[in-house]
Amino acid sequence: MNPERSWGKAPRTGRRASPGPGRIRARISHSISKPDPGPSPGSSDTEMVRAAAKEFLELFHAENPKAGWMGPRLAAVMREIDLTGTYWHTPDELAFGARVAWRNNARCIGRLYWRSLQVRDLRTVSDARGVAGHCFDHLREAHNGGKIRPMISVFAPETPSRPAPRIWNEQLIRYAGYEQPDGRVLGDPRYRAFTTELIRRGWRQPDRTGAYDVLPLVVETVEEGPRMFELPVEAVHEVPLAHPELPWFADLGLRWHAVPVISNNRLVIGGISYPAAPFNGWYMGTEIGARNFGDTDRYAMVPEVAERMGLDTTDETSLWRDRALVEINRAVLHSFNLNGVTITDHHTESRRFLIHVEREERAGRQCPADWTWIVPPMSSSQTPVFHRYYSPDLQLPNFFTDPAATHRSLHGTPPAFHRSGF
Repeated sequence: MNPERSWGKAPRTGRRASPGPGRIRARISHSISKPDPGPSPGSSDTEMVRAAAKEFLELFHAENPKAGWMGPRLAAVMREIDLTGTYWHTPDELAFGARVAWRNNARCIGRLYWRSLQVRDLRTVSDARGVAGHCFDHLREAHNGGKIRPMISVFAPETPSRPAPRIWNEQLIRYAGYEQPDGRVLGDPRYRAFTTELIRRGWRQPDRTGAYDVLPLVVETVEEGPRMFELPVEAVHEVPLAHPELPWFADLGLRWHAVPVISNNRLVIGGISYPAAPFNGWYMGTEIGARNFGDTDRYAMVPEVAERMGLDTTDETSLWRDRALVEINRAVLHSFNLNGVTITDHHTESRRFLIHVEREERAGRQCPADWTWIVPPMSSSQTPVFHRYYSPDLQLPNFFTDPAATHRSLHGTPPAFHRSGF
């Protein structure tokens, strides 16, 4: 899974090697940015749901011959849609749809393992406390003693008569960002506005604030409004960072959480929308080292590490930034491995992704991929994913990041059905 974006720009085609025989050429239009095709709350447009359901059931039965003939199931689903405007996936359909949504996720480099996704069917859970409690269970189970399990927890779906629960946080575990009097930020600057909003709404931050204070989980339902839940200590597994050759690195006090559970994406399967469906794979090292600790608008550790390394930071041609960034990333990989926590490096994962692409092509399927997310943010040209094109075409089932959900995750702005404060 790739919870952190790799790049901010699309490639310039003049700099890429021409794709060889059988390679998929990129298109200018990035259809992965299309809005969520799922039905909106209260929608009476059953035709869209009927068409999406039929398409999904055709896919399900084509890839699952043991499910038998599609006819009776399709007829039952159409009757249910006509009566209620929606329908209920069988457990097998839900599990298949969630795994295929991962397979179709153009922003994820780790899709080679899509069949291993463990699906927790929690569709009967719709209250805020229940959602939060199961999210904490998800963190414990996915951690698995450091042997990270790819996992998704699917909560109540959106229906024409009732909005589904939503999770405000981008990931189940995110660190607070406290704005200081001098304008600097203690913690993660990305969550400065979100932290400020939660404090305004009544969150009591620790008496002694630090750079790695875990933000509460915010779950919103139409009946209860948004509610905050502190994450249990035993559900938050963190890795302290040390370097294999630089003893002073541990004195920086850096650490990061072990399980990246993306929690503000909407899962859409056969016309049914699941706004609360947190899911995880495991980290690729550059997501932590190059982005979370390297970005100038995040923890921005490159200058300090470079100075401690004794590098000349007055001359850009010394490539001090690059040298420091490599050592930060070495520390991340070393520390996760030392603590027995699953992680992968960008070179290995790039090769594995192309294995996935080849498998998909052999199966007669197109593998959608967004170059700007697939290509690692460090040593990009040294990875094989850099040197080819991909199709960005949207395929369903899939995950969608609603603009409103992203804004809410960063700024604490309530969604349309918000009714009350904390």
